[in-house]
Amino acid sequence: MRAQFVLSEIGVGLRRNLTMTFAVVVSVALSLALFGGSLLMSDQVTTMKGYWYDKVNVSVFLCNKSDAESDPNCAKGAVTEDQKKEILGDLDKMSVVEKVTYESQDEAYKHYKEQFGDSPLAASLTPDQLQESYRIKLKDPEKYQVVATAFNGRDGVQSVQDQKGILDNLFKLLNGMNWAARAVMALMLVVALMLIVNTVRVSAFSRRRETGIMRLVGASGFYIQAPFIMEAAVAGLIGGTVACAFLVIARYFLIDHGLALADQLTLVNFIGWDAVLTKLPLILATSLLMPALAAFFALRKYLKV
Repeated sequence: MRAQFVLSEIGVGLRRNLTMTFAVVVSVALSLALFGGSLLMSDQVTTMKGYWYDKVNVSVFLCNKSDAESDPNCAKGAVTEDQKKEILGDLDKMSVVEKVTYESQDEAYKHYKEQFGDSPLAASLTPDQLQESYRIKLKDPEKYQVVATAFNGRDGVQSVQDQKGILDNLFKLLNGMNWAARAVMALMLVVALMLIVNTVRVSAFSRRRETGIMRLVGASGFYIQAPFIMEAAVAGLIGGTVACAFLVIARYFLIDHGLALADQLTLVNFIGWDAVLTKLPLILATSLLMPALAAFFALRKYLKV
């Protein structure tokens, strides 16, 4: 096959269908940018889970005098010293527990003032209104139910709370947003494929005379189809390159500079550049293969001479 002829035909095809080629580039760029973004969002959620699940605690709150008057779980009165020792001893025996930290009412009051000192309620709150608690670090955050089953409803225990439940709601929201992005990505991919098929169809129709002559002089089917397939591949590759550039720029300005979320949201462990760079070859490969395959199958129907 003469490479010069194929390259010249690619240039002719792209110039003849410049508007549709531009539409293909834009749709491929948008769809693959969403594709890459959804992959990075999945990595971000996984990173955040690993970071935060390692830090969450299970809290066993103990009954105080105020709870004894208002909370059915503390109907037998405030927790006694013997009950506290028994609860601590049972926690130390549990294989799922890694570490237990005791928090007194004064410590709980201090932490509350640090976090909510500006609220109107903080001014009227006293240490004896807050609960003592045991803060439990689990070896496996998924084993919360083991602790909850052992201590819920026990004498002296007001409640057992799992911080992981709060994080799960956040991660469900992030996963929902990620699936929404994937749905839009799928729609954009369908649009891109339709545009590619139509572009190839118009290109093949506009050059039906040349392809007919090539067929008559004995040119092979692949020799005839190659320029059309490569036109689609080149347009897709341009779109993929734009998508890669968009992801790199977005990561640079959103996290490192510009909005600088890494500096403003210090509690969030953002994904690094390695996560972004490892996605770029996949995006480029998809941008090259997807249009080429779409063009190949479209030509089987529209390039019959």
